[in-house]
Amino acid sequence: MAVVEQTDVLIVGAGPVGLALAIELGRRGLRCLVVEKNDRVGLNPRAKTTNARTREHLRRWGIAENLRKASALPADYPSDIIFTTRLSGPQLTKIDNAFNCSPEKNDLYSESGQWVPQFVLEEVLRAYAVTLPGVQVRFNTDYLSAVQDAQGVTATVRGAADGREYQVHGQYMVGADGSHSVVRETVGATMKGTRNIAQNFNVQFRAPALTKLHKHGRAIMYWQINSEVPSVLGPMGDVWYFIATRVDSKIEGTEEELKALIQRSTGFEFELEILGSSPWAAHSLIADKYSSGRIYLAGDACHLHPPFGGYGMNMGIADGVDLGWKLAAMLQGWGGEGLLESYEVERRPVHEWIIEEAIANYNALGNHLQLPGLEAPGETGEATRREAGDVIFAAKQREFRTLGAVLGYCYGNSPVIVPDGSVAPPANSSIYRPSAHPGCLAPHLWLSDGTSLYDHFGEGFTLLVTTARDETETSQAEDVAHALEVPLKVVRPEEPRLRPRYGASFALIRPDQHVAWRGERVTDLGPVLRQAIGRA
Repeated sequence: MAVVEQTDVLIVGAGPVGLALAIELGRRGLRCLVVEKNDRVGLNPRAKTTNARTREHLRRWGIAENLRKASALPADYPSDIIFTTRLSGPQLTKIDNAFNCSPEKNDLYSESGQWVPQFVLEEVLRAYAVTLPGVQVRFNTDYLSAVQDAQGVTATVRGAADGREYQVHGQYMVGADGSHSVVRETVGATMKGTRNIAQNFNVQFRAPALTKLHKHGRAIMYWQINSEVPSVLGPMGDVWYFIATRVDSKIEGTEEELKALIQRSTGFEFELEILGSSPWAAHSLIADKYSSGRIYLAGDACHLHPPFGGYGMNMGIADGVDLGWKLAAMLQGWGGEGLLESYEVERRPVHEWIIEEAIANYNALGNHLQLPGLEAPGETGEATRREAGDVIFAAKQREFRTLGAVLGYCYGNSPVIVPDGSVAPPANSSIYRPSAHPGCLAPHLWLSDGTSLYDHFGEGFTLLVTTARDETETSQAEDVAHALEVPLKVVRPEEPRLRPRYGASFALIRPDQHVAWRGERVTDLGPVLRQAIGRA
């Protein structure tokens, strides 16, 4: 079978992970073909939290506002989590501004989170990706197999419409094809961990009257804590999602059964239209390796965990960003062999940490948070509900106050990070402490002119000057970068708060906005840059 197409990178999977990778490549003028076996049309919301870090990537790509406008919920819709016995019952407690979705400016980040179904984000990403000259997205196309050699990867794919098989050759291939990844089999990777921790059941339904029936106010999640149908539900515009957690296998999923289940859980009788349903199992799994030769895995193809905490999709997009700029560096000729080797070194510890967080959250569902007599009338019931509210509020902070995990992970042990002898801030999933320790996310600030510090960073590396210094130093650094063919932009914000925030006069910021190095002098940046691009 003859090779009929040539590309730089073949990406299998057109979900958010594959599209993020394609955008990173396409913005740098590289060619990539994204093949997807599905047409991606549907109402299944899957992930619903686009966290602050993902939205910072969207801002860097120029499409953060596109996602804001695409949401069925207004920008000022409160991202509150309400815990109640049932929608018809008394409120137990409330967590406000979950996932940092308030649109108000915050020095800790350039973009707030957003509560929006994954299929909306996918369409925003796809619409932008296909505007990039080198990017093609091809739906209804199955990946079948691949072989590789020193020159690249040759994959066989098949169009679903006509059944025609053809080959695509690229210098690299990435499997972003989800939990049932076929590329993972090609890589020879095995998922390790615990499968089928518990069964759950998702339902999507339309019920225009439901919002007016209850008196708890607007929220993105209503946790129903009762012994009959412990569950979570919430609005996505006029469509609602419903999750029955840790169920037995007796749910058949007929329309009448699902309607009755939702009505029993809420305590209301109301008209609703079932749009879709699906059982799903929670897993805690991670691949024993993320690559083989020129083939890499990203997203659910190499890590899976329960979807509590809003981490999964966002973590996969971060995989695509990390891998994307590194593949681009290799294809453009300035990246060294150590650069791609750092992908798994950097991402695996993050995956392992977040899997632990998600498991902890999954072990504090409504099934575990109820107390005997929670729905009892009178003073006894009220006292029980007050006690339950206090317990729930304390237990669920970890799941909904996640900024430490979203922004606080650090690549300090990466071979392409230059250490400075300082100690990285301790990991804390809820509390984010900005740090310019090498490997950490560059500390953010809103500047006096109203722009984000991140808006001034370049597409390649950025040399951030935090205090007044002789321009001769930075011009020498630019000469070194030019000799190594590394894209480098010098940024001098003249902002007095930067020097104490970064703890150094200079910081070298990577394309993904992580600190590669910091120091007081850049008269010889050569060794630093060579290590940062994997050519030490």
